Amino acid sequence: MARYEILGGRPLEGTVTISGAKNAAVAILPAALLVSGRCRIENVPDISDVRILLQILDHLGAEIQLPEPGVVEIDCSDVQRTRPDPDMVCQMRASYYLMGALLGRFGKAHVALPGGCNFASRPIDQHIKGFLGLGAIVDETEEYVALEPGPEGLMGGRISLDMASVGATVNIMLAASLIPGQTIIENAAKEPHIVDLANFLNTMGARISGAGTDTVKIRGVNCLKGGTYAIIPDQIEAGTYMAAVTAAGGNVLIQNVIPKHLDCISTKLQEMGAKIFNYDDSVRIIRKDPLRNTTVKTRPYPGFPTDMQAQACVCMSLARGVSRLTESVYETRFFGYCTELQSMGANIQISGKTATVTGVEQLYGATVCAHDLRAGAALVIAGLAAEGTTYVENIHFIERGYENLVEKLTGLGAKIRRLED
Repeated sequence: MARYEILGGRPLEGTVTISGAKNAAVAILPAALLVSGRCRIENVPDISDVRILLQILDHLGAEIQLPEPGVVEIDCSDVQRTRPDPDMVCQMRASYYLMGALLGRFGKAHVALPGGCNFASRPIDQHIKGFLGLGAIVDETEEYVALEPGPEGLMGGRISLDMASVGATVNIMLAASLIPGQTIIENAAKEPHIVDLANFLNTMGARISGAGTDTVKIRGVNCLKGGTYAIIPDQIEAGTYMAAVTAAGGNVLIQNVIPKHLDCISTKLQEMGAKIFNYDDSVRIIRKDPLRNTTVKTRPYPGFPTDMQAQACVCMSLARGVSRLTESVYETRFFGYCTELQSMGANIQISGKTATVTGVEQLYGATVCAHDLRAGAALVIAGLAAEGTTYVENIHFIERGYENLVEKLTGLGAKIRRLED
């Protein structure tokens, strides 16, 4: 098993370039199943979730080429299978997007239940509600979901989600793009990668409007044609580096970002004492003075992202006074990483959905274990800010979503290396 060794206590200085958005890539790659012809997808992050998805698509019969770093050319015209390899599917959460893509392409699908990070129970009931609303018959077991047309076939419909589920919004958009009639998703998720998926599909010939608002409308078309599309920068990767500078101190220019996507993160880090300057496609973050306490409540976009909760908690651990962090999306997300931070000297008390964080003067190096993707990133940040040496284990979780993390941090002056046991 590999792990990271981090010698902390060094401020971060320099320039870092953000990769394509993980959450957009894992939706757009399955969307290629809907396209007749070759898609050239640019700004694709080289992370394990993407590599697994490409293996799944290759197994289904897609023709895939990687002509240069960050570029995937994929042609799914000859794909005939509707049952992805279950062993591959079980390795990542976003593999459930294959349900919507295969349902839209073939009118049926048989997909094993997904794997991925296990920081909370994340049922797919809203996905199922969406498929039923499109006229599908759903056979759901503990091992798989099977979809096929109902007696009247598949047809667009009005679907009102009980919660603004990103996954359900994506799956319904995928399925509805090639299904006859108009589909209306009410209480749709508004995250940037929802808009990016809609833009990709529209570039290929879909008719989707309203992405980024509460109501998304999809008018089914007969076919989608190939084309070229570039994935947006990763909001959470950028936010992670911003949190790292806030915790460890320093002065870093973060390139290839959409500053508006970072507003919800920037506001809270500025409250804590970081200085942030926005440019056209980059932000500069500087932190030299002591950190101040703050209050954060995670919310769906445009609120503070749940995927930045753990990183923010590290910053709070080093801030003067008492901070409060409330998780409104996945309430059990605290339990894995907070115990690890406590072993490094953090003072965190958890009561229900809220963590009360009393700032300490210093965190100290320890051997800690990543329990999920973002919790692992938070432990890396803690190691960068801590006194002494930190070892982060279970780094396969981290490498699901961060491209070249060691190389990027080393370029900012961090003392970090990947060790193979």
